[in-house]
Amino acid sequence: MNDDVRTLLIAVAATAVVALALGWLLRGYRQDRSLRRLQTFFGLPENSECLLVVSRDTGTDGAIARNDVFALLELAAVIANCGAKASLISGETARQGFGERTEFCIGGPMANRRMAAHLHSLLPGVAVNTDADPGPDRGAFLIGTERYRLENGSVEHVLLARLTAGQQGRPVFLACGQRSITAQAATRYLAKYHTKLARKYGSGGNFCLLLKVVNSQAYGPDVVELVKDVTRAATTPQPKLTTSKES
Repeated sequence: MNDDVRTLLIAVAATAVVALALGWLLRGYRQDRSLRRLQTFFGLPENSECLLVVSRDTGTDGAIARNDVFALLELAAVIANCGAKASLISGETARQGFGERTEFCIGGPMANRRMAAHLHSLLPGVAVNTDADPGPDRGAFLIGTERYRLENGSVEHVLLARLTAGQQGRPVFLACGQRSITAQAATRYLAKYHTKLARKYGSGGNFCLLLKVVNSQAYGPDVVELVKDVTRAATTPQPKLTTSKES
């Protein structure tokens, strides 16, 4: 092997090593950037804490409702990937403000008192029919002027929201559904499409989406459709009804 060939081989090997090193550094940079975006969107920096607020199943001595457990599993991987820690509390016993820590609140306002408080404070344009008596509007969502009825096992709606409030501005994520199975559908949607949502609304942006769970009696929480973005209507207080006296 002459000197020219040896020099060429050394140059090729050096180029390959440099290319591999640059590729490794670029991949690490991209992974770090993706992690930072994930942490920013969920408000979960490394070693931070968040709250998981769930409903209680009154038929099982206050245990966590079965579908809420599945919803928590959808969130567990996200929280772990952010390097954060979670505390689990009941919506019936929570007595604290919001904004200091990221919060994931799951369940409807009837089963989760904290969800009812969040709807009143953060989504004043949303009203949920909580009548116990059966009827076509039982469980219906009224968002602005639009009404979305529940068709049990066929068409069920859920609100998925990211909202910031409080001095420190950590987000509150809401999964408020017409049935408990919709909470799992909403959290799965959040875990799956968080990158897309962050791209559309920004890493710190607020949104409220109305999702539809289709034929849950056959497909469970797997078939979910985005109905529309209802952020403006949901965050705008509904006008108060006034009555006029007859003269």
